[in-house]
Amino acid sequence: MSIKKAVEKINEGGGLLVFPLDNRPDPQSLWSKLYPKSEMRWEWDTSGDDRVVRLWHLRTELSLCKKVVYTKWFRGRATFFSLPVFQALLVELAFLKESTRSLPEAARTVLRVLEEDSPLSTKQLKKETGLKGKDQESAYNKALKSLWERGLIVGFGEVDDGAFPSLAIGASQLLFDDLWEEAKSLSPVKTEKILNQLFQAQPLFKKEFEKIKKGLSGSFISSKKGGKKNGFVLGKDLFLPPQDS
Repeated sequence: MSIKKAVEKINEGGGLLVFPLDNRPDPQSLWSKLYPKSEMRWEWDTSGDDRVVRLWHLRTELSLCKKVVYTKWFRGRATFFSLPVFQALLVELAFLKESTRSLPEAARTVLRVLEEDSPLSTKQLKKETGLKGKDQESAYNKALKSLWERGLIVGFGEVDDGAFPSLAIGASQLLFDDLWEEAKSLSPVKTEKILNQLFQAQPLFKKEFEKIKKGLSGSFISSKKGGKKNGFVLGKDLFLPPQDS
């Protein structure tokens, strides 16, 4: 198991979960590509499969290599995308006006902080955003979910943050700035071609994409009914509504 081989598998598929979903064939996973004849057993004791532990650690190394992109895009699960696929997702999910205008207030706060300093651990991010404590847990989780779905944040290594290491999270625009800039010039035809190739291999990814896209449109329509038209630019590109909207 090597970074090189894992990157090859991710590039071939366009996008893969890290671990299979209840050992089902769909969506395809990095585990199923590396070990096609082996079911995965999520056991971390002495009787467990050490390949699971190795892949978990490889996941961290892959997230830092910048040859692929690590995110929690599919139903909050660990997901890797090839660089071209992630660019196409940015075009369709991050660059649209309704994408950033419909962000929950907590998500805007998280993104502002990460645009200033990335990556940050869970502990650091909660502290900097003021979203710490049990009473803020729901708002924090919803904020991250909305940012993961749009491709606005990525996973980038781990940080020793207590009893267990936590995923370091960063703004996509900051950590993958070249990728972000190149995505702006991606044509609609090229974007569609890249995503169609992904969806042919991963039909459940297509369903997730359509669900997210529909949610963005619905949220944008609701926000327009509120009559808020003014806004401001976040970072270099992202348009966000006023904080009181």
